[in-house]
Amino acid sequence: MATIGTQNLTLLDLQKRMDPNGNVAQIIEQLDQSTEIIQDMTMVECNQGSSFVTTVRNGLPSVTWRKLYGGVQASKSATSQITDTCGMLEAYSQTDKAIVDKSKDRASFRASEDKAFIQSMGQELCRTIFYGDENTPEKFIGLAPRFNTLDIKKAASAENILDAGGTSNLASIWLVGWGPLSVHGIYPEGSKAGLHQEDKGVVTVTKDDGSMFEAYRTHFKHDVGLTVRDWRNVVRIANIDVTKLTNDAKAGADLINLMIEAEERIPNLGGVRPVWYMNRTLRTFLRLQKNTKHGSTITEDMEMGKLVTRANGVPVRKIDALLSTESRVIA
Repeated sequence: MATIGTQNLTLLDLQKRMDPNGNVAQIIEQLDQSTEIIQDMTMVECNQGSSFVTTVRNGLPSVTWRKLYGGVQASKSATSQITDTCGMLEAYSQTDKAIVDKSKDRASFRASEDKAFIQSMGQELCRTIFYGDENTPEKFIGLAPRFNTLDIKKAASAENILDAGGTSNLASIWLVGWGPLSVHGIYPEGSKAGLHQEDKGVVTVTKDDGSMFEAYRTHFKHDVGLTVRDWRNVVRIANIDVTKLTNDAKAGADLINLMIEAEERIPNLGGVRPVWYMNRTLRTFLRLQKNTKHGSTITEDMEMGKLVTRANGVPVRKIDALLSTESRVIA
């Protein structure tokens, strides 16, 4: 197993190493433009085919202050094994050959058509990272099903869910500490990570009525999954009623205070790559609330030609796949 994540490499970093000519890396850069989470997620190769088996520590061993001539009881930590699997995300694009052939630059024309498929796959990947569940077994399990109760008797991860108190029109803010020993993406053993694009050339397409036409076809394939090795490195601020948010936080959720509280739930922010994720509405109100309070907590700067909002130095990503119609998280 190649532990790519030991250097906390993202999918884009990994693609550039595997494909020095830059052909595939260019695809991932397009994917990154539509789905910012791609630039954050550490990637690790599966250790069991298309699955990643990891041991999670559920409890620490006991220790003893020993007296002179006194004994110490042996102890051990409590652990359990979990298995996460990859999903297979695929698509085919077809463009009528006659249309392509009329273009002065066929390659550029096809690339512009293919870009829409790349963006669509990126958005679907993002939705699955947060909302994928066991009801759709062809997908991998996302974050929301792993952090979906306020009752610590049902799940230890309940300790890392903050209840913002809303009952309808609900959205969540996520703080994820990416890393090879905390939370990371996975890809099948012995394969190359990332989205793969294959030009199938000209094919004959048969329509439902039996008629046929020639078309250029491109195949897109992305085998990917997610594993949470240490739930303490993910915090969900749930039950935020987006209709009650205000610019000054005097009513509705005080986003900045909630985010400060969430940061304290992560054991060691310096040991992971922490990133905030929220939808467009929440990030808008976060920036508005910054103007009336906590001005030094929320900052903005330019990075690689893009404006980046930060909360206490941690990047705040806008993720359109995150809903404002979530189910309420309860005990």
